[in-house]
Amino acid sequence: MNENFSFIILTYNEQIHLPRLLESIKDLQAPIFILDSGSTDDTLKIATQYGATVKINSFINHPKQWDFALRNFEISTPWIIGLDADQKVTPALFKLLIDFKPEDYSHVNGIYFNRKNFFQGKWIRFGGYFPFYQLKMFRKGVGISDLNENMDHRFITSGKTIIWKNGYLLEENLKENDINFWIDKHEHYSDLIATEEVERMNNTRSQSLKPSLLGNPDEQRAWLKRLWWKLPLGFRPYLYFAYRMIFKLGILDGSTGIRFHYLQGFWFRRLVDQKIKKLRSRSGQ
Repeated sequence: MNENFSFIILTYNEQIHLPRLLESIKDLQAPIFILDSGSTDDTLKIATQYGATVKINSFINHPKQWDFALRNFEISTPWIIGLDADQKVTPALFKLLIDFKPEDYSHVNGIYFNRKNFFQGKWIRFGGYFPFYQLKMFRKGVGISDLNENMDHRFITSGKTIIWKNGYLLEENLKENDINFWIDKHEHYSDLIATEEVERMNNTRSQSLKPSLLGNPDEQRAWLKRLWWKLPLGFRPYLYFAYRMIFKLGILDGSTGIRFHYLQGFWFRRLVDQKIKKLRSRSGQ
């Protein structure tokens, strides 16, 4: 058994994704912990077949689910890797992990992985979606789930972090081949974000990270988010879509990619702004 790191994976009806992920990591022989939120398909059966330790917890949002997982699984390895069920480890990343020795990383507390995101079979290469670094590996007891966001989940850690640029996670939610699934999911996400932004406007919610354009990838995104919150509601989705399509070359992603950028970078953002305005109107703001 791998004594260097363990995997934690969140699931909910992931029978279409989970075998793909577990196959990509099984030869690392690391402990696998799966937190499920009430699957009704074969997700738990698949998890058991791969020897995973499973717990079940009702889902509120991703940050809280990750927080529950980190606090409730009995993990004995010094490092933890948190993965989504619709991701898989590429051979290049596998090589970095199988060669990982904790003593070589005594100076860092976290490692960012690079991600390739796919939508309906298309790699979204432009529009700011690649490279995209996520803190996925961190020391046990040091990395935590950022509870100051309702939807955009991230792990955060104190101390130094590094980036593995050449080992990729591949992320593709095959359920999103059904566009109605994507729309329904983002209708729910828009509620979470709208509520969160109104709370920020009322100064009842703050950022956990120090925003910095010169910081790590999450601190850079925190800086951009702070700027985003200052932009006029209703106008900013147009600005953001133009930024992704022109400045970040999203137009080069082809018809499927452009559809993704429109849905995620414009339609979704405009829906959030509409819901923010409704929430503020109801409260007399």
